Amino acid sequence: MPVETSFGERLKALRQKRGLSQAALAGKELSTGYLSRLESGSRQPTERVIAYLADRLDVDRSAFLSPAASSSLGEAVSVATSTDGDDGIERVMSALVSAQDEDPLLRWQALWLVARFHRRHGQHAEERAGLEEATRIADGLALPALQCRSMTELARCLRSTGDIAEALELAVAAYRMAKESGAAASELGHSLLTLVSVEAEAGRLPDARAHVDELVGLVADRSDSLRAEALWAAATVRFRQGDVDGARAFVQQAMDSLDSHLDPLLWARLRLVAASLYLHSRPTLTEPARVCLAEADKALSLVGTPVQQQELMSLNARLAFEEGRFADARDILDRLDFDRLALSYRDRVRLRLLESLLLIEEGHREQGLARLKKLGEEAHQSANLDLAAEVWRVLAEALEHSG
Repeated sequence: MPVETSFGERLKALRQKRGLSQAALAGKELSTGYLSRLESGSRQPTERVIAYLADRLDVDRSAFLSPAASSSLGEAVSVATSTDGDDGIERVMSALVSAQDEDPLLRWQALWLVARFHRRHGQHAEERAGLEEATRIADGLALPALQCRSMTELARCLRSTGDIAEALELAVAAYRMAKESGAAASELGHSLLTLVSVEAEAGRLPDARAHVDELVGLVADRSDSLRAEALWAAATVRFRQGDVDGARAFVQQAMDSLDSHLDPLLWARLRLVAASLYLHSRPTLTEPARVCLAEADKALSLVGTPVQQQELMSLNARLAFEEGRFADARDILDRLDFDRLALSYRDRVRLRLLESLLLIEEGHREQGLARLKKLGEEAHQSANLDLAAEVWRVLAEALEHSG
C-alpha cells in the first residue's frame, strides 16, 4: 500500500524540483521559519498560504493534495466528529481545499468544525473566513436553522475582533430569523446571547438589558451551560449599567449553577469573569478576585486553551497592579507576546490600558497618558462605545491622580 505524502513533503519536493531555496520561495509574504515548519509538517497552511505558494511555484493548488486527502470530505468529517479534541481537524482542512464541488451541506458541516477549531485557538481571521463561507452556503440553501447558526457565530466572531457595526447587523438578523422560524429554545438562546454581547459592546445597554432579561427567562428551567452563560451575560449588562451588586449576584448564580464536570472549561471561564468583575469594581475587590483566579488556574492547567491562559495571565497582571505589586505586573506583561495575542478586542484593549497605567506608575507619565488617549480614540472609531467610555474614564482618573 503506498504511503500518503503530507502537504509539507509535497511542498518541499515541488520547491526542490524548481531549484528554489526556502528563502526564495517564501518571498516577502512568508518567513523562512514558517516555510520550514510547513515543510516539516509542524504547521498546516491556511487557504491563503496555499494560494500564495501555488502562485510562487506556478502550479495548481491540487499539486499539494494527495489522492487520499482529496478523495472524501465526508470521511474526514466523520473522523473529526467521532474523535475527542482536535484530532482529525487538520484532515478536514486539507480536504476542504480540494472538495469544492462536494455536497453543500457536507461542506457547511466541515466549515463549522474548522471554525470552531480556530475559535478555540483564538485564530479570529481564519474563523471569520470559514464562517463567512458557511453563511453564504446556508443562504444558498435557504435553511433557516443553518442561516441562524452561521450568522450568530459570525456575529460573535466579529464582536471578538471589534467589528461592532457589522456584528450588530448580523446578530439582529439572526435573532429575528430564530424568532420567525420558531427555532428551538437552545437556538434562540444562543442567538440572544450573541445579540446581548454585541449590543453591550455597542453601548446599546437598554436594548441589551431587555434582551438579556428575555434570555434569562427563556432558560430559567434549564440546568446546563446555556443557563450559566445567560446568567453571565446578565451580570455583564448589569455591571455596565452600574448595578455592581446585581452583577455580582448574577455571576455568583452562574458559578453556582454549573457543575465543573458538566463543562470544565466554562466553569473555569466563569471564575475569570468573576475575577474581572471584582478587579474592575470600585473599590477593587482583590481578595475574592485572587480566590477566583486560583480556582481558574487549577482548572485551566488541565483544560485551558491558549486564549484562556492569556486571559488568566492578563487578570493576574491586573491583580498585581491593583495590589501595588508593580514589578510583578510588569513581569507578567513582559511574558505576554503582544504580537501574538489571541484575546478578544475588549480584552486586548484592557491589557494595553493596564500597560499604560503601569507606565505612569513607573514614571513615564506622558507616554502612558498618550497611549490611553490613543486607545480611547481607537475604541470610539470602531464603534465600541462602552469600551471607549471605560478608557476615557480611566484616562480622566489618571489625569486627576497624576496632575
